[in-house]
Amino acid sequence: MLVFFEFIGVTTTPNESIINNQERDNMAKEKRSNKWAFLLYQDSSPENYLDILEELHIPFVLSPWHDKDINKETGEFKKSHKHGALFFDSLKSYSQVSELLTEKLNTPAHVEPVMSPKGMYDYFIHAENPDKSLYSIEDIESGCGFELEKFLIEQNSNLYLKTVIDIITDNNFTEFEDLVHFARYNDTLLLGLIIERTYFFTKFLDSRRYNPQNSKKAPSEDTLVSNSDRDAQKT
Repeated sequence: MLVFFEFIGVTTTPNESIINNQERDNMAKEKRSNKWAFLLYQDSSPENYLDILEELHIPFVLSPWHDKDINKETGEFKKSHKHGALFFDSLKSYSQVSELLTEKLNTPAHVEPVMSPKGMYDYFIHAENPDKSLYSIEDIESGCGFELEKFLIEQNSNLYLKTVIDIITDNNFTEFEDLVHFARYNDTLLLGLIIERTYFFTKFLDSRRYNPQNSKKAPSEDTLVSNSDRDAQKT
């Protein structure tokens, strides 16, 4: 009996279908990417997993330990685990990454290409799923040159934009220099966003400076540290 196999649009026998399924699985496993996601279980991973990852010299990021996830079917806690990702400087195959992680960290063999950094971040802390236990971004781990601060800003750009706008209005800033100094000495995480969005914040500050409805009061001395004070702090 013939079976119509829609995947490749040809007629095949059942045995041929099985072979084609295996071929597709092999093709999927040999897909190449420079960003790969993996799972790390706490009860089977080495205690010095961070040291091992650092020795690989591959930029990495790890979620907090997911130790509050509930299995909806049983009502029991799931095994404590981390979601992780490796960021290679060249394309790697499924087999290469799987073998590396199972050998070095005793992870499950299955790995997946990272299709969406935003989706990965949301899954790290369950940011978009209020039905699941939430985890803190403070517990995200990274190393080997992975730019965590930049990554967090990129995934939360709207939140950080609002934060900087609030800083400008709360402190009555009208000069870009004042904003940069504030971020440098109070929240370096915001400094990168300010630099990337220089045009937007410059125009926003200009509009405040020339808006007659805004107070003419200068930023308070408590908010800004003078250049001489900064120099004194460094010495």
